[in-house]
Amino acid sequence: MSGARSLPVVPLLTGLLLLAWPFLIWFGLAHNSLRWLLPLMALLLFLRFHQSRGQAGPLRVVTQVVAAAGITLCIASYLLKTHQLLLFYPVVVNSVMLAVFGGSLWSTMPIIERLARLRERELPETAVRYTRRVTQIWCAFFIINGGIALFTALYGDMPLWTLWNGMISYLLMGTLMAGEWLVRRQVIKRDTQ
Repeated sequence: MSGARSLPVVPLLTGLLLLAWPFLIWFGLAHNSLRWLLPLMALLLFLRFHQSRGQAGPLRVVTQVVAAAGITLCIASYLLKTHQLLLFYPVVVNSVMLAVFGGSLWSTMPIIERLARLRERELPETAVRYTRRVTQIWCAFFIINGGIALFTALYGDMPLWTLWNGMISYLLMGTLMAGEWLVRRQVIKRDTQ
């Protein structure tokens, strides 16, 4: 039985659900199939919430809050029969991420530094300053991305909403991650010389 628990099926399914959220919502609205899709999405998000309780690390609370928000939006949309509420999920995700990343700037250790220290306990002072700057850059990203996600939700154009929240924002996030990785490699290389 413990072997079944160790399979990454729930994290994999829920991760795919979150990535595919804009496309699932678009599909559900376009084909009038949210009646059966919403309970399934809420169930997967509940499983993600439950599974994340056993996780350690700085992003556990983020996973739980985002899952709870998704469950709430699914249930409210189902009960109120107003599926436009689902369009605000990307706004909630960006808001939660901004709160976590931005809030960490007021602590002794920003979240990017905490994540970096999971790999390397001792960081030079330049790396500590660098992680603070990266945390600030992510905060700016979440403000801009969340603002555009809010605009697309309020505007209500489903192709535009799906394009931004299902593709462009992911491409920008990936570009930011890749750019940060390249810069970090240069900073590490410079510090070791």
